[in-house]
Amino acid sequence: MVMIDLPGLAIKDYYEQNRSSRLYVHDRFGPKVLMPVSLYFRSFAQMPELEQLAVRSSKGSVLDIGAGAGSHALELQERGLDVCALEISESGCKVMRDRGVREVVCADFFSFSGRKYDTLLLLMNGIGLCSDLQGFGVFLEKAKELLKTGGQIIFDSCDIKYMYEEFILPSNYYYGEVECSYQYGSLRSAWFKWLYIDYSTMQKIARSKGFESEQLAKDSNHQYLAKLTLSAL
Repeated sequence: MVMIDLPGLAIKDYYEQNRSSRLYVHDRFGPKVLMPVSLYFRSFAQMPELEQLAVRSSKGSVLDIGAGAGSHALELQERGLDVCALEISESGCKVMRDRGVREVVCADFFSFSGRKYDTLLLLMNGIGLCSDLQGFGVFLEKAKELLKTGGQIIFDSCDIKYMYEEFILPSNYYYGEVECSYQYGSLRSAWFKWLYIDYSTMQKIARSKGFESEQLAKDSNHQYLAKLTLSAL
């Protein structure tokens, strides 16, 4: 089964046709979960507190990684920040341009190169693009190429250990390495890997790559907002 850009298609349909789309996320763990496409189009007031704090904590030039439909990029623009919205979905990029995001780049993060930034921002568990723990280490090495001196990485993630309360934690892989698949109407994507990383594990890997970690916030749903900065030599 080929990988189809179903989130991008859902975002495009929602924006261009005002269609109330139903995008589902399947995983190997339990039943499919509805992901309302409207979540990609929230105003700042509609964003959860962790995302609002992430926007307020961003500084200088910002690379919004996995920018989706551009809601965070638009808010940062409104606040006067220099923002580049990086998104692998061509449909998502078209919607962002139509919505008024000034700088949009359609590319994969790991192959992206360009100028350096003060803030690398990944929200709505955008850090999941790392796929697994090893990939998170690769992400941090790539981030070093894109960060200015004194720059920061801001992202949210979730400790999903609570999902295993009635099951035994896997022993052959990290429990936050999840396989997912999108469903949109009659279309279904191939399975892909997505990472949910608990704060303690994240902190250990970040430290091994030369980053200092700060937990900016934590909510009642096991989600946290983190800031990483390169350790002083």
